[in-house]
Amino acid sequence: MNIDFTTLPGRDRYRLLTNFIGPRPIALVGTRSPAGHNNAAPMSFFNVFAHEPPLVVLGIQNRGNGDEKDTVANIRRTGEFVVNMVDMALAEAMIVCSVNFASEVDELEFAGLTPVPSEQIDVARIAESPCSFECKVERILDYPKRVLVIGEVVHMHIHDQCLDADGRYVNPQTYQPIARLHNDNYITSDRQFELKKPDELLTYEVAQVTPRPERATP
Repeated sequence: MNIDFTTLPGRDRYRLLTNFIGPRPIALVGTRSPAGHNNAAPMSFFNVFAHEPPLVVLGIQNRGNGDEKDTVANIRRTGEFVVNMVDMALAEAMIVCSVNFASEVDELEFAGLTPVPSEQIDVARIAESPCSFECKVERILDYPKRVLVIGEVVHMHIHDQCLDADGRYVNPQTYQPIARLHNDNYITSDRQFELKKPDELLTYEVAQVTPRPERATP
């Protein structure tokens, strides 16, 4: 089957993109309302973008009536947000936060989650999240009915049990984030496997980057 995306209706593009590109990590994005309430919105149009500088990207679509969502309005106003990763313990609360609440509702309180002050920004992170990224807006790219928010990570919080004994690498037994698949289907990373490059490929890579000694001039 060949599909011309340039002529396909938007709802069909969404269905195909989200059904076949996955799993997509879920960010439970925290922002602060003008009245100081905690806003939290789950997003699966999210990913890490770069490590130097450390950037994450959010894709946020407008409401059905064309208005920007509270998350976007808050990010534009404050220039700050928190990405809280979601595991199975947070799954039900994450779905609660997906409801289109009025802007004056404290969504963390409604979902039974615990707000904790961040270190470098004035937006609360979620204590129950296995890891949270404090972000400052690097830039916002505006598109019709959607924005791309690029944020620079300035601080990270990690539950100790999510790391190995040296505090260096993720412990796959305890850090098992969930991700969005298609429709209302999700997946958890409790079935993980390891793949490493064969030694001969590593040797080949080293050979490609190691400068050859200069030949002596006769």
